[in-house]
Amino acid sequence: MALLITDKCINCDMCDPECPNGAISMGSEIFEIDPHLCTECKGHYDKPTCQSVCPITKCIIIDPNHVETDNELLEKFVIIQGMA
Repeated sequence: MALLITDKCINCDMCDPECPNGAISMGSEIFEIDPHLCTECKGHYDKPTCQSVCPITKCIIIDPNHVETDNELLEKFVIIQGMA
């Protein structure tokens, strides 16, 4: 599952530099997460760092439109690392 930044975002920029995959960028109004690059930090950390550093409760949630298993997320991690 990729993560999604909700409209609760205050654009504090805490999440962007913490993303090991470069999946977070500024959108037209709030920060956005690219579901093709988000692995929920699988392969890097035990839990998503963006959620850990976000000062707003439930601002970064599981994206219901991009549901993936742990194995799919780890496969995506391997592919992304190969492109780096």
